[in-house]
Amino acid sequence: MAEKLVVIPTYNEKENIEKITRKVFSLEGDFHILVVDDGSPDGTADIVKNLQGEFPERLHLIQRSGKLGLGTAYITAFKWALENGYEYVFEMDADFSHNPDDLIRLYDACAKDGADMSIGSRYCNGVSVINWPIGRVVMSYFASYYVRKVLRMKVYDCTAGFVCYTRKVLQTIDLDKVKMKGYGFQIEMKYTTHKLGFKIKEVPIIFVDRKEGSSKMSSGIFGEAFWGVIAMRFRKFRPKKES
Repeated sequence: MAEKLVVIPTYNEKENIEKITRKVFSLEGDFHILVVDDGSPDGTADIVKNLQGEFPERLHLIQRSGKLGLGTAYITAFKWALENGYEYVFEMDADFSHNPDDLIRLYDACAKDGADMSIGSRYCNGVSVINWPIGRVVMSYFASYYVRKVLRMKVYDCTAGFVCYTRKVLQTIDLDKVKMKGYGFQIEMKYTTHKLGFKIKEVPIIFVDRKEGSSKMSSGIFGEAFWGVIAMRFRKFRPKKES
């Protein structure tokens, strides 16, 4: 079994899924991919199934019945990754807003530089976002600023969805107690990792807005994150108990 698994949650990503899969598999380092598809009506899962014939050992698929939330997709994937022995587990979008070449830099930050979690950060070196409307840039940047101040966590890109987790982080977090389902999930996972004493390293990236397909962002997603952060500030975080 390979040590590196890239988790890609999908909903209506037929324009991107084959291209992102082939790009990741072209990288050095024997990355595997797990696609978690939430019942895409556009046939995204069928494309993945066809590709599995070409990459039977490296490409995996979990199909779910509908849009159950980004957070639950990742939790499902994390449990699968632990059960199947992966040492490094990555979060990445299907739409090329995250450059697959940067997977190697995230891996090196953990495997070579000793981080327990590495984050592909849009904001740790100024603002590195291309093709977003200025209003969305401002909203995203100040969302991370707000989270950093409320939670007293030295992470510049708290809502980043381009992340590498080491196995020990995912084993230590009680995944069944993660509460947020939307983009607040990204904040909760980083804050939990921080509160449990793990080392977090931000790796500067350039984030490019999707060229194909449609964004899944909504005001409700940010609303969950805004109010959830306040509640999170007063929660206690404990390692998962051994069963």
